[in-house]
Amino acid sequence: MEAKAHLNYVRIAPRKVKIVCDLIRGKDTKTAAALLLATPKAASELVLKLLKSAVANAENNHLMDPEKLYISETFVNPGPTKYQKRTMPRAQGRGARIIKRTSHITVVVTEKE
Repeated sequence: MEAKAHLNYVRIAPRKVKIVCDLIRGKDTKTAAALLLATPKAASELVLKLLKSAVANAENNHLMDPEKLYISETFVNPGPTKYQKRTMPRAQGRGARIIKRTSHITVVVTEKE
């Protein structure tokens, strides 16, 4: 049995969140929480909150033991991109639109046998 937690439309680029997701994948929840607290990335706070939510879902909805949980999957997908009307100066007098990226983050926890 597995428990999931999703966080959608977060205003942070997916490639920044992917670094943090790769750091905790496959670890038990206590080790992952300690790693996230010590990681100086903006995405670590979001992923920590999501991890706590997934553990709470496992404990309350699926009656799993929180001591036996580990992170079986964690991934991030790109959300919709917001294009600003403002421009950023580029080479040779050109201008490029400012892009604001969003992410959809998912954390899946499973109980060890």
